[in-house]
Amino acid sequence: MAVIRGDLHTHTTASDGMDSPAELVARAAARGLDAIAVTDHDTMDGIQEAKLQGERSGVIVIPGVELSTARNGKDIHVLGYGPDPSDPLWIERLSSQGKVRERRNELLLQRLGQLGIELTLRQVLDAAAQGDRGVPASVGRPHFAAALVKAGVVSTLREAFELYLAEGAPAYVEIPRLTPEEGIRWIAEAGGVAVLAHPGLYRDDAEVERLAAAGGLAGIEAFHSDHTPEEERKYLRLAERHGLLATGGSDYHGSRGGEMHHGDVGSRTVDARTLLERLKR
Repeated sequence: MAVIRGDLHTHTTASDGMDSPAELVARAAARGLDAIAVTDHDTMDGIQEAKLQGERSGVIVIPGVELSTARNGKDIHVLGYGPDPSDPLWIERLSSQGKVRERRNELLLQRLGQLGIELTLRQVLDAAAQGDRGVPASVGRPHFAAALVKAGVVSTLREAFELYLAEGAPAYVEIPRLTPEEGIRWIAEAGGVAVLAHPGLYRDDAEVERLAAAGGLAGIEAFHSDHTPEEERKYLRLAERHGLLATGGSDYHGSRGGEMHHGDVGSRTVDARTLLERLKR
């Protein structure tokens, strides 16, 4: 069987990406990809549109999600591939994730206000809106960053994160959230497989090693736009040591204000055959 070149980590306007699901898949086709996984934050709202475009473009669309979890206030993201989007419990659980995100956004606005920055929810929603498509199901920090740029508080998205929104920055908000183990279990109970996203971004290899050894994960995202070549080799070895899939993806979000968030579609690809075979089990 021929190699299936796939980008297994991308985002659309269903969360904080700039391309609609159809536009994303068309972009993947134009770049010669055979497969693409749509992994929006805490929502699968874009999957059906992506699949329809995949049929038109001849691209395999892998349904996915990126669950927001945390440990001791540190963000840890878990990619889920192939969960059943019609499963009632899964739908309820994703809805609960949305409510947590909404509460975080309220507190983030309050924190900015305490710092003397009067930003309104309306400004954030306007920054998140995608023309006639309206506001995405998942509103997050990139939308806050865009609103801060639009309000003239900062000049770039990077500056917004560095000064206010990144972990450890003055406006960053910690709230009780799903643990990685709970996220992994949710994905499995919905019939999907779980992969630890971008381990190099956590700067905590002890935690990565612990999660890899604990059971439940199907893979590690060894290849990512923000990983160095050395990190990619390290996480490939870690995945092999624990008998896990070594996956990869661009984490494509599109371009805002001329800034590309993470990488472009297809900038990180892997042979998707192993994942596709795993999803058939």
